[in-house]
Amino acid sequence: MRISLTVNGSGVNTSAGPDVLLVNLLRDTCGLTGAKVGCETGQCGACVVQVDGRSVKSCQMLAVQADGAEVTTIEGVAGGGLTALQEAIWAEHGAQCGYCTPGMTMSLLDLLEHEPTSDGPAIRAWLAGNMCRCTGYNAAVRAVQTVVKGMK
Repeated sequence: MRISLTVNGSGVNTSAGPDVLLVNLLRDTCGLTGAKVGCETGQCGACVVQVDGRSVKSCQMLAVQADGAEVTTIEGVAGGGLTALQEAIWAEHGAQCGYCTPGMTMSLLDLLEHEPTSDGPAIRAWLAGNMCRCTGYNAAVRAVQTVVKGMK
């Protein structure tokens, strides 16, 4: 089936079978490996990207469902630099092994765009769909709080 979507600002016209997941299209067809294939059940959040401005687990979305959509991956968020959130994650030591970092960053960018909060429990609730074994989420919460303070 032919699909057309915009990925990180560039048009992508390709074929995808009815069973191809968006994460696989991004990794295998587009060569964008920031979205990770983790649990493949939608529980870990390593595959989070944004589709039409909202975070989604790309292992739970078929590529054909993204036909006509605008998809943003971690590779497309900063335009060659780092976003304020990425700088704060780095400054707060929010990335250790780094496997979850792209998905967590994409989720938190959605939070900051649509529901900016510096409330720790609200940030942790937002991250409920992202698993991180290394950091315990404290650094990610501090990073968001730093960005929110900078927005005021």
